[in-house]
Amino acid sequence: KVEDGSKGNEWREFFWNPRTHELMGRTATSWGLILLFYLVFYLFLAGMFVLTMYIMLLTLDDYSPTWQDQLATPGMMIRPKGDQLDITVSVSDSESWDGFVRNLNTFLSPYNDSYQVQTNDNCPPDQFFIQEDSGEVRNNPKRSCQFNRTMLGDCSGMSDRFFGYSRGQPCILIKLNRVIGMLPGKDGQSPSVSCGAKSEDRDKMGPLKYFPPNGTFNLMYYPYYGKKAQVNYTQPLVAVKFLNASVNTDINVECKINSNTLADGSDRDKFAGRISFKLRINDK
Repeated sequence: KVEDGSKGNEWREFFWNPRTHELMGRTATSWGLILLFYLVFYLFLAGMFVLTMYIMLLTLDDYSPTWQDQLATPGMMIRPKGDQLDITVSVSDSESWDGFVRNLNTFLSPYNDSYQVQTNDNCPPDQFFIQEDSGEVRNNPKRSCQFNRTMLGDCSGMSDRFFGYSRGQPCILIKLNRVIGMLPGKDGQSPSVSCGAKSEDRDKMGPLKYFPPNGTFNLMYYPYYGKKAQVNYTQPLVAVKFLNASVNTDINVECKINSNTLADGSDRDKFAGRISFKLRINDK
């Protein structure tokens, strides 16, 4: 019991010694010096971090990336996307495709001819629209070329407001992902899109029709200079219309980009230069 009492006194004196006025073995001066040291130390680290961030921000450009890990071939995407790139419609059931029609109309609203005429230029086709800066003088905002909705023909939603879904001839819009500075063609040859069914579904897909003709992304829409430098940029589209696809069966479709400058997609990246989706058209 005596030993227990002495141990308790030792702990109390360690925490606060009234004779030496020490708290946990240190005087107020000692504690003050330690706190001052850590305060100065962490202020120094914070200052180094702020200085490093400031120097890094000085190297950044508001209009173009300083470092760009550009893919050899950009990815592709479709509209409407459906559920996990699965587009299933029933011709006789408007509710099955009404959402797709609304999605396409919303997506294409910036492509209306009246809006394009007001905001973008009528560019000469089959050549890049190069807009270089003059030394340190920025040529911003950069102009953009018109992509009019009517260029999508039967898939524009103008002549057929249901985009073919009410007749079992659906339209799918395809876009190539934006990459700043990319020149996807040479010698006046624009990249184009071609679609085909997977090997097991080749007899099911039927003929296709492309808009614009030949399914091209014209060179005049490139290069892309970035969202801030090219505020009115309108991304070119290719529409694919399925004219006589088999009904009541799944059709696995793959569309890919064809270009004389872009490498073929890699098997390790299934979205590089191509897009795969499933189409099913039910007649009941």
